[in-house]
Amino acid sequence: MYDLRTRERALNLVGQGRSLNSVSQETGISRSTLRSWQTSPPKRATAPCPRCDIPARPPENASAYAYLLGLYLGDGCISAHHRGVYYMRIVLDQAWPGVIDACEAALRAVRPTNSVFRVRKQGAYAVSSTSKHWPCLFPQHGPGKKHNRRIALEPWQQEIVRAHPWEFIRGLIHSDGCRIINWTSRLVAGVPKRYEYPRYFFSNKSDDIRRLFTDALDLVGVEWTTLARGSDPFNISIARKASVALMDAHVGAKY
Repeated sequence: MYDLRTRERALNLVGQGRSLNSVSQETGISRSTLRSWQTSPPKRATAPCPRCDIPARPPENASAYAYLLGLYLGDGCISAHHRGVYYMRIVLDQAWPGVIDACEAALRAVRPTNSVFRVRKQGAYAVSSTSKHWPCLFPQHGPGKKHNRRIALEPWQQEIVRAHPWEFIRGLIHSDGCRIINWTSRLVAGVPKRYEYPRYFFSNKSDDIRRLFTDALDLVGVEWTTLARGSDPFNISIARKASVALMDAHVGAKY
């Protein structure tokens, strides 16, 4: 006997175009069982979409949504599947299992009745969920790469970010950011002494996404600077002691 989550994950792998043989090898479920599940897939009640309601309303779990929005803008994508169903995929480095768990929890919180599953990739996990309503909830979805098109938040998304700026910042850092330790040495009484200091970086090719990040930093009083990679303003740096302390209190290093 297999639980509902196991069945859904296996069927989603098959739905991505994988062969029954490869899915069987990955999951340990026999091909005959997979074939039987294809003819009688598990049924699950579907929650209504708050954006499709009349009048439209924001997602109920605004804090989880703000975090998921940050993850999506950094390392996420939405792609059409079939019968009007969409995949939300967020690819995260396997070195940070806590971030992967947090991503899965946010997906479940935003669409609690939709399936969520993980697919292992080279050095990473794609945390995915299926729903007909991901484009409603993330209107930044569109053709092509995010840094090649305009990215702007809808008014209802702006309200969520203003109410939960730290969750939004944390999602962006967990996707396209990092906390590192820099060091320098100085002569003290003729003896070289090493000094270490932490700083945060956020790197994204999209001017719009970097601006959304810095606007959120301004909301919470974090000072930042732009560092260019060649001629491109690719990195946002947070290095001032008070601002790093704020980031440590509300975001912290990946885990």
